[in-house]
Amino acid sequence: MDVRNDKRDAGPLSGIRIVEFAGLGPTPFAAMLLADYGADVLRIDRKGQPGLSPGDGRQDFLCRSRSSIALDIKSPEGLALAKQLIGEADILLEGYRPGVMERLQLGPDVAFALNPRLIYARMTGWGQTGPLAHKAGHDINYVALTGGLHMMGSADAPPPPPLNVVGDFGGGGMLMVSGILAALVERQSSGRGQIVDAAMIDGAALLLTQLYAWRAMGFWSSERSANLLDGGAYFYRCYETAAGYVAVGAIEPQFHAALIAGLGLDLEDFPDHMNRAFWPARTKQLETLFKTRTRDDWVAAFEPFDACVSPVLTQDEAITHPANTARDVFTHSGDAQPNPAPRFSRTPAQIRRPPTLPGEGGRDALSAWGIAEAEIEALVSRGVLVVE
Repeated sequence: MDVRNDKRDAGPLSGIRIVEFAGLGPTPFAAMLLADYGADVLRIDRKGQPGLSPGDGRQDFLCRSRSSIALDIKSPEGLALAKQLIGEADILLEGYRPGVMERLQLGPDVAFALNPRLIYARMTGWGQTGPLAHKAGHDINYVALTGGLHMMGSADAPPPPPLNVVGDFGGGGMLMVSGILAALVERQSSGRGQIVDAAMIDGAALLLTQLYAWRAMGFWSSERSANLLDGGAYFYRCYETAAGYVAVGAIEPQFHAALIAGLGLDLEDFPDHMNRAFWPARTKQLETLFKTRTRDDWVAAFEPFDACVSPVLTQDEAITHPANTARDVFTHSGDAQPNPAPRFSRTPAQIRRPPTLPGEGGRDALSAWGIAEAEIEALVSRGVLVVE
């Protein structure tokens, strides 16, 4: 049987139930991934608080693929409903500072008493323990403390903020999902749940493993813009053109040779390309050369070559680039957003519903989780619960 033609709507996590306590950044990102993979994720927003999105919540793609209830957790009835849902869940996601869930009477001890098979996933910046555990922080702070931020940027300027992809989403949300999936596999043999302590500082450091290995080998120096991947190498950096920028990643000898050929230069003038002594002068030479044509002219010139040269695209350009449209990297219904990844041959991940506002889709979700309609109505009438 050709498994490529044996697709169904259910994703690989179909049948897994998740309670998500609404938060920012990496926690909703992790919930989005798990929901795209087919898990039944129910987000608990705090009643009386606006949505956590900075703009229109219906464009907050991190809130896609799942339903929401707005709940007063601090009320006895709201707390009881939260406990009821935890008792039915496979996974709990929370991204509060250490101690908050315990103060809400929903910490791990309470949760495991309700549900010994629960995977209790906790996302923090600095971890559940340590001298910074209760301090505030953001992506830039976590990456700074791992040594990663110091490695980025040019030598003559402060390190640039690496957006919020290294700490929040790479070291945070992705690591959280990885830990959850590992815990789910282990539960198959033990029958027991456990805590997944995902800290962005841990994950951001883990992403730097290769660079710390290169440091140990003497291959990486603490000087910025002097190393293979930090813009020091003339064959691995971005160049300004007459209009726009190009990204060059021609590390291996065959790609380096193609780069030089595409530039119309003689490879014999560029021997020993890994010799750092040559890098500054060659960088200046290529800086001057790249400015003689526009970005799109250079892209056309490099079309015949396998030289690892790419245009630096804006978001608008990325959405419509032929390579991205051919693979449906972005959706093209409504506002463009990245499609789920990775791709599964039989149980495809997919965007299962548009982003939800607090309470949206919650009535049907609660019913599917076994909460009686009379109980839902009673909570709504008492002002504990908001659902649509």
